[in-house]
Amino acid sequence: MNDFLMKPKVDFAFKEIMADPLSRIGFLSAVLKLDPSEIKETRILNTNLRKLHTDEKQGILDVRILMNDHTEINIEIQLSELKVWAERSLFYLSKIFTEQIHEGQSYDVFKKCVSISILNFTLFPKEPEFYSCFRIMEEKRHTIYTDKMEFHVIELPKLPKEWKDENQALLLWAKFINAEKKEEFEMLAEKNTYINHAYQQLQIISQDKEKRLEYEAREKAIRDYNQLMYESEQKGIQQGMQQGIQQGIQQGVQQGMQQAIKIITLDYLSDHLPKEKILIKLQQLFNLTEEQSEQYYQTFAADSHLS
Repeated sequence: MNDFLMKPKVDFAFKEIMADPLSRIGFLSAVLKLDPSEIKETRILNTNLRKLHTDEKQGILDVRILMNDHTEINIEIQLSELKVWAERSLFYLSKIFTEQIHEGQSYDVFKKCVSISILNFTLFPKEPEFYSCFRIMEEKRHTIYTDKMEFHVIELPKLPKEWKDENQALLLWAKFINAEKKEEFEMLAEKNTYINHAYQQLQIISQDKEKRLEYEAREKAIRDYNQLMYESEQKGIQQGMQQGIQQGIQQGVQQGMQQAIKIITLDYLSDHLPKEKILIKLQQLFNLTEEQSEQYYQTFAADSHLS
């Protein structure tokens, strides 16, 4: 227990670290290239995005922050490869953006919205840099169309093993998030005051028994999901040899996803997790609507009672 440390790139652990104000300031100042003294206040917001219509897709974020200048920031960690990540992040940030205005208000109420994506896979295979920043601008003159939306992407697999500028705060934070061993954490903590504070927070939450149980449940769900996706893809490939490669892969992935939802739902039920939390977790893990998660819950909850 004393030597156990959570991995910051598991979203549960990252959320717990970002719950600490100093850790938030350190991370945000590194990504947004701000002097930490410029960040007077940060506040964690509700991560459930408002639905305007019953058939609208529900948005659930990892960490949502309001800055002292009213800038809203959405930070998300994605461990499994998702090829439509750009579209997903645009959808969530657009939801945050449009939530700012209400009936009768003018368009000058809009404040800046920022998306920060921390990815454990490569989104831009042709680009060597681990960090990218995207803004809306004219393609030839690079004139900013609007500064109200901004996208930051950190691709962890591209982190360099060696670097010249040891004081580069963003790289240090990315390495901290990607670290798994005590020696790595301690080396990085020595180089940056805010990372040192985040490391202290990581040590505290890692020794909390209840938080560790939640962390391990989340880590298990991620492992199960990845394994089931891999197995379903292999099954789909085999089926595809007889029925057509593309059709087989899609069918196998769909079956694997349903099986993954069933296993994870039954796991949470066996742990006596409340229905509301199970529905939210299913929406987070599988990008489901409220209606879809309710349907799966009813189906597999019935199975658990039968067994």
